[in-house]
Amino acid sequence: MNAVVYSGSNYAEWRLFDKERTIASFKTGGINPYFNNEEQIIALLKKNINLIHHAEEIKRIYFFGAGSFSTELKNTVHDAFLKFFKNGRVTVEHDITAAAIACCKNSPGIISIIGSGSNAAWYDGKRVKPNNYGLGYILADEGSGNWLGRQLVKGYMNETLPENIRKKFVQRYDPERKTLLEKIYRQKQPAVYLSSFTDFFVENQEDSYIKNVIKTGFDKLMHTYLLPLHDEHPEAFLYFAGTVAASFQTQLKEAAADANLEIATIIKEPINNLLTYYSNRN
Repeated sequence: MNAVVYSGSNYAEWRLFDKERTIASFKTGGINPYFNNEEQIIALLKKNINLIHHAEEIKRIYFFGAGSFSTELKNTVHDAFLKFFKNGRVTVEHDITAAAIACCKNSPGIISIIGSGSNAAWYDGKRVKPNNYGLGYILADEGSGNWLGRQLVKGYMNETLPENIRKKFVQRYDPERKTLLEKIYRQKQPAVYLSSFTDFFVENQEDSYIKNVIKTGFDKLMHTYLLPLHDEHPEAFLYFAGTVAASFQTQLKEAAADANLEIATIIKEPINNLLTYYSNRN
């Protein structure tokens, strides 16, 4: 039995499979070694009945996750998994690699993730070319759930939200300034908290103000990361993965068109494509 895992900071998607047969599909909390140490990862694994039941049967684990960008951080996940899956071999890669495999398989392309965070890279059909784009939830993440949440909360705090959006925000969250600031500046994983406001954007995506915020984030993503990649690879198509990319496809396509870029594919979650890819290899 094998496992393929795709994890953001919010949650991780799991598929347990044997050749072409899917044995179990489920979610756990997100596994991000930037926020979770080895002990915390093991504790999370021990909470899931599917993993407890199949731990000794799983021989191969393919893990792709946000935050798994350095050898040290990859080793945090790798070592935690080895202690839990005692008979398993573990491969740990960054989530951008998962998106590349899921969207492009063995063909080259410019790949971008827009989920709770955002990132972009060139994929040559075998490997993702390293770059300096993954600067995280404070310095980067343009267009992501984290970025959108930041604009919404800042607009509320600065009293610059349109009145109709402000009323809906108050009704939905009953926010207090002190609580908002505490969750952003004092609690762990503020990006997870900020990205939780993505649902508000989905619910109000026909509103002109909300549309404009989403489009602005995607424009920033295009001009900061995707246009430079396209300048290096002018014949390449763009491939997108992530819940935010899939939820706001109209604004994403508009931003791409404005930048004279062509989108080949937008997928919500790479996990099922990854399952197909690795099922055919085993």
